[in-house]
Amino acid sequence: MLKGRAFKFGDSISTDHIVPGRLAHLRSNLPELAKHVLEDADPTFASRVKTGDFIVAGNNFGLGSSREHAPLVIKMAGISAILVKSVARIFFRNAINLGLPVLVCDTDKINDGDELEVDLEQGIISDKTNGNQLTFKKIPKAMLSILDEGGLIPYIKKHGDFKL
Repeated sequence: MLKGRAFKFGDSISTDHIVPGRLAHLRSNLPELAKHVLEDADPTFASRVKTGDFIVAGNNFGLGSSREHAPLVIKMAGISAILVKSVARIFFRNAINLGLPVLVCDTDKINDGDELEVDLEQGIISDKTNGNQLTFKKIPKAMLSILDEGGLIPYIKKHGDFKL
């Protein structure tokens, strides 16, 4: 069960919003880069986010260039999952491979600051602030296994080759 606060963003949050190109020089210093995550979308985000919190967004989250460090710095900032209406395919795979769940659901009923509980196995999001309960497509067992280990590399280190 994941628990945290919602940080609400709109549609089309790109990898440039997540990690601005002007900060490319920080790619070798990911802890420093994480201090700037999403600053072009919300300059106060990195200073307010706490471990366990959620990003909640609209359509087409993670569009743009394939920057593996984009989901990584989101995870390093403390985000436990990203809840979106839709997500760019490569961002989705990068996030799962790095151990960061991306859940596709109707995010319209979640407000900025709402307290959420997410059950990854059951596919249920409980909004403790307004009492709404949302569902998302259950995560396949193979992906849950990757997420449980913290990403694909830790999974392979522990279990060897990936087995379906």
